[in-house]
Amino acid sequence: AAHALDAAGLVTAFGHVSFRDGQDGFRITPPKPLGSLGPDELLSEVSLTEDELPGGVPGEAWIHWAIYKSRPDVGGICRAQPPISTAVTSAGLPILPLHGQGAFLGEEVPVYDDARLIRGRKAGETLAENLGNAGGIVMRGNGAVTVGTSVGAAAARMWVLERSAEVNQVAVSVGTPQPLSEEEFAYWESVSEEILERIWSYLKASQ
Repeated sequence: AAHALDAAGLVTAFGHVSFRDGQDGFRITPPKPLGSLGPDELLSEVSLTEDELPGGVPGEAWIHWAIYKSRPDVGGICRAQPPISTAVTSAGLPILPLHGQGAFLGEEVPVYDDARLIRGRKAGETLAENLGNAGGIVMRGNGAVTVGTSVGAAAARMWVLERSAEVNQVAVSVGTPQPLSEEEFAYWESVSEEILERIWSYLKASQ
């Protein structure tokens, strides 16, 4: 997932991915560029029962900690810097489901309205509250976070987020955006896991 996000141009020198490891913890990539990580450098353990982060993990591991605590359905999380998503939300443009896959992120992508890094438990919990049950959230001026039942699904949602932001950007520039109807949204939501798995296969093959 780390290498796939890098190959897709969704991370820079920063970013991290994690997956749930049992009920009481998760594993997360170290604070290094994701594209440079080798197999021996991956995945420090973080406990969900502790109130302090272990050494050697990103300071923003609090994002993962808070989401896993509040969302038992989440099995993987990606933190990246998708450029179009970051730009359009900084301009005040909402990311709406204008195409089928846009439904995988929710009725409107929530925005965490604080451009500072999340380096504490309280800020992580605030972001998790803002995320709610959505598939992703944009951090104003500071990238995005996506979630999934697996880390592959979370990576696929990050790719979808950037494509959806691009569709919204173009739609606003040429006309009046028309979001999916309730029936269309429900249909695409119902096939989300199937389509996300296919996108994940595409991302893996593109590394």
